[in-house]
Amino acid sequence: MDFTESLFFSSSALNRQLNKMADDAFRELGLTSSYAFLLMLVNDQPGIQPMELSKKLQLTPSTITRLVEKMEYRGYLNRRSEGRATHIEITEKGEKIYPKLEQAWNSLKRKYTSILGERYTTVLAEMTYKASGQIEEAE
Repeated sequence: MDFTESLFFSSSALNRQLNKMADDAFRELGLTSSYAFLLMLVNDQPGIQPMELSKKLQLTPSTITRLVEKMEYRGYLNRRSEGRATHIEITEKGEKIYPKLEQAWNSLKRKYTSILGERYTTVLAEMTYKASGQIEEAE
């Protein structure tokens, strides 16, 4: 069987390689890419609700709860209840690490863009995002 013609195989292989690059980029901060993306998103949207985080990060609500709990324990995030709604906010400790998160994120983007090229990176990202949305809608 030729796995190179398989979207599943090819996207999984690319995902593993990009995850390794991302984890390397955020390692010095003591974070995995999932934690880093969570912090960046909460910083950009203070008071965001868990369901919105779930949608934007394309993670299950239970995974978001687990990530937020761990980041709250580490002092980077706070949860605030307002009636039945929960809002997630970045703490002062999270704000202090944010510039380093941005540097790591930009370094990661430069690294894979230098390997793939600007145009290919843009087109691949757009096509992958669109395909992900189409598959999600179909299920």
